[in-house]
Amino acid sequence: MDQIPLEFGAFLAPWHRVDTDTNAALHQDLDLAAAMDRLGFSEFWMGEHHSGGVEIVADPMIFLAAASQRTSRIRLGLGVMSLPYHNPFLLADRLVLLDHLSRGRLMFGAGPGQLAEDARYLGIDPLENRRKMEQSLDVITRLLRGETVSEKTDWYDLNGAYLQVAPYSTIHTAVTATVSPNGPKLAGRHGAGLLSLAATDPAGAAVLRQHWGIAEEIAAENGQVVDRRHWRLTCPMHIAETEAKARENARHGLLYLMNYLSHVSPGMQEVDDVDVLIDGINTSGFGVIGTPEMAVEQIRRMQEKSGGFGKLLVLHGEWAAIGPSIRSFELIAERVMPEFNGSKARRQRGYDETVTSGGAGAKMTMAAQAAAQARFDSERAAAAAGTVGS
Repeated sequence: MDQIPLEFGAFLAPWHRVDTDTNAALHQDLDLAAAMDRLGFSEFWMGEHHSGGVEIVADPMIFLAAASQRTSRIRLGLGVMSLPYHNPFLLADRLVLLDHLSRGRLMFGAGPGQLAEDARYLGIDPLENRRKMEQSLDVITRLLRGETVSEKTDWYDLNGAYLQVAPYSTIHTAVTATVSPNGPKLAGRHGAGLLSLAATDPAGAAVLRQHWGIAEEIAAENGQVVDRRHWRLTCPMHIAETEAKARENARHGLLYLMNYLSHVSPGMQEVDDVDVLIDGINTSGFGVIGTPEMAVEQIRRMQEKSGGFGKLLVLHGEWAAIGPSIRSFELIAERVMPEFNGSKARRQRGYDETVTSGGAGAKMTMAAQAAAQARFDSERAAAAAGTVGS
């Protein structure tokens, strides 16, 4: 199949070293959002977490409200709201407010919640989270459509609830997916986007095509349509001008944060040496710590593995300090994005036509210059003849 032109963005949990000052870390992420807006990225996603010490944004709505005032065009994604943690009516009401504050740039990412301590703090059984996520997403979708909802469950009670303020825009919804079929099922049911957060993990990569098939099947059963252009795949990535430089940059935080994630995400193991870790990331296809060329090859592998998707989200953490991190996104914008959004192909065509023309442009210019000189000489000769004749 023809590959879909890719849009690029970033997905942040966020992950920061514990010894990085909290206030500095938060403002670094805001600086990154502003830089990505300037560089032409399409999306910036921020997550919700309440424990662990590394994932330090408790309310991505507040964060994205701040980001909306520092950016002008990049779309801003809640990545994702843990639906079982919130009353669905209050969450829908806040979505509408943020949609207005961002003037229609909001994207609503829905998930069940991941961190075990988050659920324990709230007295929630994590095994019930996916059921509660389904219930909440159904209600929020109805409220955003303008419906009045009366519904009582074991964790919320809505009585004639409706949104007094209409959304500024049609809020795009995306449902998170890792390995289980729950995400693609809900994406199909609601005609939503799919946000594949484990797209390069071996277990997640193995079910990518199956997940999209589930989304299409459930969508058809519910009179909905899902679009690959709204399928987002994530990939850890930090690039520099050389692989050696990228590796050196990643010594800042990659090992520290990946070892933290081994206690959070299934299938990951602690590693003692950062070079061993980077070798594994690069050779397994889990991510890229390297060059723009390596990133291009990785994304093409992801296109082949999935059958095609619409948006590549760089899975970003404090792998490197903020300066090299922003430089990484600059290189993605300059050297990687043009390979997939169609812009390089058009320019390459023009370049190739020129350099294979046998110097046609130069010859035409020389001929035009010679003709101009001849005309000038003729004009001057005629003027001189007229002067003599007078």
